Amino acid sequence: MSLFNGLNIKETSGQPGRVTQAIASASRRTGVDFNYLLGQAQVESSLDPSARARTSSATGLYQFIDQSWLAIVNDHGAKHGMGWASEAIQRTGNGRYFVADPALRQQILDLRNHPETASVMAAELASDNRDFLEARIGRPADSVDLYLAHFLGAGGAAKFLTTMAQSPNASGASLFPAAARANSAIFYDRQGNARSLADIRDNFARKLQAGAQMNGMQNAGAVDGGLPANARTVQPSDYVRIARENLSGQDQLASQQKLAEAQPYPASAPRAETARLAYLMLATFGR
Repeated sequence: MSLFNGLNIKETSGQPGRVTQAIASASRRTGVDFNYLLGQAQVESSLDPSARARTSSATGLYQFIDQSWLAIVNDHGAKHGMGWASEAIQRTGNGRYFVADPALRQQILDLRNHPETASVMAAELASDNRDFLEARIGRPADSVDLYLAHFLGAGGAAKFLTTMAQSPNASGASLFPAAARANSAIFYDRQGNARSLADIRDNFARKLQAGAQMNGMQNAGAVDGGLPANARTVQPSDYVRIARENLSGQDQLASQQKLAEAQPYPASAPRAETARLAYLMLATFGR
């Protein structure tokens, strides 16, 4: 059963679809540039909320792998109504994130396919990376610098940018040999020549710009602090219907209710499934 059954996910007839609205809402809520988030989603998934990588666990609009998703939800989920998720995430001594309940873990990972959640978590990660980079490079971080942090990690991006400031023609492959082996098209041209750091950064900048322009949103008019003009908000009833369909399809609601009833909580205590439904509803309003 599709999470997005009956909803306007992509752009139709020139009007913003749910994905673009989700990205705009994430931009408004976090202050991260809308065109950057839109371009990143285009580069990563072609704006497909259900995109999956063939060679890793990367999933969703922003292709979060399992560990990166659990980490960002652990750090920022509570402020966006996902306390039920962040509280369930634990961290081992070696830094890996895990959720003890397999069913709950899968529910948290499945939120990568929810455009509103994926967009706001990608924006929070970009904001964290921006703070990290600016403290180390001594200037405001551009959108392409944020994408370098997404690609190389914040530490790798800081190393890339500080080296490039001194030696823009230095070989990217020499500085990042492991990344070059895994991403030869980024670090080498068609003739097999190593690209310079400046060339790699410029190529990323062009991809991000093309990604935003491909969707006709570059320099588009906006209202409400970043929401595209003429945008329509998905109704709360749609989120409730989707959540209920998913829960009933897997008999999760019944099993969770039985588990909750077995716990020594007062009848007035909030239930986990209620918190999840409330989160999906509040995501619509950008709260």
